[in-house]
Amino acid sequence: MQTRPLGKTGLELPVLSFGASSLGQEFRSVQLDEALNSVRVALDCGLNFIDTSPFYGRGMSEVLLGIALRGVPRDSYTLCTKLGRYDLPHFDFSAKRVAESVDVSLHRLGTDHLDIILCHDIEFVPMQQIVDETIPALRKIQQQGKVRFIGFSGYPQKIFRFICDQTDVDCVLSYNQYTLQNTRFVDESVPYLKAKGVGVMNAGPFSARLLTNAPLPVWLKEPEAVKAAARQAAELCAKRGSDIAKLAVQFSCAHPDITTTVAGSANPNNIRNWAKWLAEPIDEELLREVLALFAPVKNIGHAEGLPENN
Repeated sequence: MQTRPLGKTGLELPVLSFGASSLGQEFRSVQLDEALNSVRVALDCGLNFIDTSPFYGRGMSEVLLGIALRGVPRDSYTLCTKLGRYDLPHFDFSAKRVAESVDVSLHRLGTDHLDIILCHDIEFVPMQQIVDETIPALRKIQQQGKVRFIGFSGYPQKIFRFICDQTDVDCVLSYNQYTLQNTRFVDESVPYLKAKGVGVMNAGPFSARLLTNAPLPVWLKEPEAVKAAARQAAELCAKRGSDIAKLAVQFSCAHPDITTTVAGSANPNNIRNWAKWLAEPIDEELLREVLALFAPVKNIGHAEGLPENN
């Protein structure tokens, strides 16, 4: 698996990483052996950067991930979790909860340190708190050796300049905004972040199943025109003997300024396929045709979080 450096951190991450949200049953009911095996298969395939959150499964993802990683040498993988979001409407970025959250995550994950911790979905709160309270609290925990690097994640592109204009972070994570249909992360934010030396991570190459043949989750917020274009693109790929998911993961992982793209699944076969597809050249002609189908709905997304943060 190819690797790229993450900003100024000194970390080298695989271009494709394992997202453990599926271990929290965010998309479907998951069997225990399937969940645990998916982690081992990911590591075997070179996806040795693992991303999770206490929000995923309301703690279930971290717990199962900690069990799956028992006996795995700690220096053989890089671990990222988050804090601040604990349920759909429950956010707490206070300094007190920051300290508690880190300790709970360390316990669940069975480790004495986190490589990266991110403030999760900061667009749902007044973001000045992140600058004034949350990040300073994380820097104290960083000095204690419990976390190596800190950052934040979210969907609207506005969040990256708002935070990074006021304070320093080590890395950021954007999701569903560098895909076949939506490239706003690279168009609007990546050059700015790169100039500041901030590590750049992308998640959601499949845009919450939009760019797969799997059933769409009921909570997917993309407009109907985007869903219709995605169905057309999936049908075109199938006619060409390919899979839209293959094109999606190849596309998202190809950009040289994005260190890693996080993809999640509790299905070991999916993970094996992703690794296999990344070793194959992208079908440039099919890519051109798919991008043409998406052109009328390119970069159309949805509002997320507080109106003023979009």
